[in-house]
Amino acid sequence: MPAKSQAQQMAAGAALSAKRGETKVSELEGAAKSMYDSMSEEELEKMASSNRKPDHKSDS
Repeated sequence: MPAKSQAQQMAAGAALSAKRGETKVSELEGAAKSMYDSMSEEELEKMASSNRKPDHKSDS
């Protein structure tokens, strides 16, 4: 599941870091804590590393 926004991608990265033991779980807040609790390391990795597509269409 790719991230839909930069904020979502950053939250996934923070949750992934905690899953790997690189940061403390107690430092997570909001969406990152929710993602940590509900997603696997593999899911978080996919979301954190995804290339986001713009939500708007270009006028070309």
